Amino acid sequence: MISMYYLCISFFGIWRKKEHKDIEPKKKFALIVAAHNEEVVIQDIVVSLKMLDYPKELYDVFVIADNCQDKTAHRARKAGAVVYERFDKEKRGKGYALEWMFNIIFKMGNKYDAVAVFDADNLASRNFLKEMNKQLCKGYKVVQGYLDSKNPKDTWITGSYSISFWTSNRMFQLSRSNLGLSNQLGGTGFCIDTEVLRDLGWGATCLTEDLEFSCKLVLNGYKVGWAHDARIYDEKPLTLKQSWNQRKRWMQGFADVSSRYFTKLIKRAITKFDFKALDCALYSIQPIVIILVGISMVLSGAKYIMGAYSVITNFNEVVYSINFNMITVGAVLLAILEFVYTPFILILDKKLDLKIFWYYVIYPFYTVTWLPISVLGIINKNNKEWSHTVHTRSVKITDLEKAN
Repeated sequence: MISMYYLCISFFGIWRKKEHKDIEPKKKFALIVAAHNEEVVIQDIVVSLKMLDYPKELYDVFVIADNCQDKTAHRARKAGAVVYERFDKEKRGKGYALEWMFNIIFKMGNKYDAVAVFDADNLASRNFLKEMNKQLCKGYKVVQGYLDSKNPKDTWITGSYSISFWTSNRMFQLSRSNLGLSNQLGGTGFCIDTEVLRDLGWGATCLTEDLEFSCKLVLNGYKVGWAHDARIYDEKPLTLKQSWNQRKRWMQGFADVSSRYFTKLIKRAITKFDFKALDCALYSIQPIVIILVGISMVLSGAKYIMGAYSVITNFNEVVYSINFNMITVGAVLLAILEFVYTPFILILDKKLDLKIFWYYVIYPFYTVTWLPISVLGIINKNNKEWSHTVHTRSVKITDLEKAN
């Protein structure tokens, strides 16, 4: 039922309204990069942010060197960022680092209209702040940008990750924007109005701080906006092991957040007839949905195998055995979704080429791994140990711009 809901919602992401009107830069931004031992990539994101097509007097770049034992702070300063070093062995993780930095921003005499959050391995499109300024001037208090990939063709894992993010940008995020629902924060490439942040407080310090703050926003009546043209290029894990650990951390965070927010969101949805809260509540139980879908697929597969065996051993009953029940219809819909609809979505954003198509052929193997990862995530939801993904390659924004 929930899968059909997501499928129906996704259709509204096919159409995208073109916005040609430019809005004069008005908002002043504090750009915050959270970094933990990121000496290899930190200069790339700082340089990328320094090159943004936005008045230089209207934004500043800050780097949180969080519990670093390498040259992250030194290289960030050398690239032109204002660096704050934080050392706290008890409160570890990005959520705590951001909360610490937000409090510093609040105390500054230099007043910012909004803060924008990035990861150390990111690169930002030159129009990023222009697009954020546009959405904030429309009245949105929180805006999420398009999460792209800077290494989609490195391995089959990076290719699978990229396909997942590209389709999500269109089928999940843009569709909700078109329907007037709240979008979901994606951990990076988003901005928040400073007054809203001050009033609500950050307080998102779990393994998926983005989901936690998204739920908090919806519970307080706010709606996250979407900036489809504000691109953030993110480095995807190279190996299945790295990917497994990262996604397990995500699912642990989902399980933790849903256990604390699901009931509250449902209550708001019922008492205030708030469909945004219902949509957010359903998203928060993603590990459970994945497990239920996985069990359904396993049972369906088992039934088909048994049916095939019955057909072979009882040929006279072939006509009787083949019937278009709900499972058959579901299998046909799944095949259409897998081999027609999703490639069509990739084509819309000009992401499909021969190599990506090959990755798409083996993409189902990647999706299957979500089932055991989701189970482990729920089992280990109380484990708050932060799992850091090491980034080992430097990519410059000018290299991506040439490639695109």
